[in-house]
Amino acid sequence: MPQWTASRPHEAARIQHHRAQHPARDGGRAEPRQRGVSQPAQRSGYTIAHAGRQVRFGPVAFWIAVGTVVIMAGWSITAATYLAFRDDVLRSLIAHQADQQFAYEDRIAELRAQIDRTTSRQLLDQEQVEQKLDDLMRRQATLESHATAMSGVGDPATTGAIKPPANGQPRSSGKQSNIKATLGRLEASLDRVEHRQSLTLAQMQDRYEGKARQLRGVLNQLGLKFDAAPSATGGPFVPVKLGSENEGFHRALLRVGIARADADRLSATLLSVPVRKPVAGELDQTSPYGVRMDPFVHEAAMHTGIDFRGDLGESIHATAAGTVTIASWSGGYGKMVEIDHGKGLATRYGHLSEIDVAVGDTVRIGQVVGKLGSTGRSTGPHLHYETRVDGEAVDPQKFLNAGDRLFGG
Repeated sequence: MPQWTASRPHEAARIQHHRAQHPARDGGRAEPRQRGVSQPAQRSGYTIAHAGRQVRFGPVAFWIAVGTVVIMAGWSITAATYLAFRDDVLRSLIAHQADQQFAYEDRIAELRAQIDRTTSRQLLDQEQVEQKLDDLMRRQATLESHATAMSGVGDPATTGAIKPPANGQPRSSGKQSNIKATLGRLEASLDRVEHRQSLTLAQMQDRYEGKARQLRGVLNQLGLKFDAAPSATGGPFVPVKLGSENEGFHRALLRVGIARADADRLSATLLSVPVRKPVAGELDQTSPYGVRMDPFVHEAAMHTGIDFRGDLGESIHATAAGTVTIASWSGGYGKMVEIDHGKGLATRYGHLSEIDVAVGDTVRIGQVVGKLGSTGRSTGPHLHYETRVDGEAVDPQKFLNAGDRLFGG
């Protein structure tokens, strides 16, 4: 079997030198150096012997060879390890990649779910905003129709309305919170308008009902009964149908209409009730209604009217609307005008110096019917004014007092 050995010459030289320095340790058998004979220089390196043959390597070549052997051995071990555990490594890598893939897929699914939820919320919010806006626009249209309806039953009043935003959309900065805030302000405005309309209706109803009460009270004090249903009217009974959506408003509007109709009817009735003054300015009464001493025969007599002093030629006005039934000389009245106001009411204007109307004329309230004078049974320029109910003379003063209450004097 061949043997390979490797030696280094410098090791042998080091041993010889050591022996030369310490001869005693070698038994005193130190070989004498030959003088004048030089030793050959020892060369550094590695020698490999085999079967009597020697191969010398330099240090660099030797370590290169050793390194190569070590690298090849390491590569062989790594390759063997890879081959031995390749399946486990691959399975581990595949499992790791699968876990990462599943994690990414789960994350993507979660993000998609979040996007879907966000989109759903946005769509829901948008739908709610649009529905809210539609409701507000319907309320706006309803309130405007209410304002139009209210203008037909009462005096012009501020019933309230708001101007819708441009293009039917609320002005906002694009943020959902701003949109909701804008819609909230619009809704609050509509609430205020609706409240003002309800308040206006209540005030209108109170005003008309109060006016009707006042007129009815005055007529009752005068002994006149005009609350009965007007003649020559009728027809089938058709109940009023109210819309369910705005039933409260329509009921209030109906009550206002009824109160206004009642007040208007009584006001129309009052047109034919002589409660106005027959002369302009302050009334200067010289003789009241009732029993008095007759200025000509100086005996007690019934005075059927009121005498008002005035200037000759002063205008005399009709105290209520009606139709002229007498416009001529009439005994002690002198020149006299009688006006029939209907419902049994009539007024007489005596001692006129001039008559400005004719029988059959329709006169309006305040129209001039003649001029103040002193014709007939008179002691001086004055107006003899009478009020008659069903042909009987009554005190005109209570009618004039009623006029003062109604018109503030």
